[in-house]
Amino acid sequence: MTDPREMVSVRYLVDDVQESIDFYTTHLGFELRTDAAPAFAEVVRGNLRLLLSGPKSSAGRPMADGAVPEPGGWNRIHFVVDDVDAEIERLRGAGLRFRNDVVTGPGGSQVLLQDPSGNLVELFQPAGAR
Repeated sequence: MTDPREMVSVRYLVDDVQESIDFYTTHLGFELRTDAAPAFAEVVRGNLRLLLSGPKSSAGRPMADGAVPEPGGWNRIHFVVDDVDAEIERLRGAGLRFRNDVVTGPGGSQVLLQDPSGNLVELFQPAGAR
């Protein structure tokens, strides 16, 4: 097991920890490392440690000014894929949601997959990889 201090860690606020565990392990190849649902879970893929924090976790508690942390936004984890169109087909076939259609630029093609809470996962195919 890799030392967590040697990993890249990202925390996503989620509405439902179990639903998020299922999403990341079933569709994106993560392995469950810690399951403290319904408050929290830790899933790992390579050197990425993704912390899934539900409303009952310490990360979901209101701030001193009353602001309540919530899922979503535009920050995202980013995965390089060999064939973005094939990934879209596979994931849409599983009933998953995308925020946009493929965007192509000089660096390659990307699409934004939404997890069950609306957090984003970017699937990116570098230019020339087709």
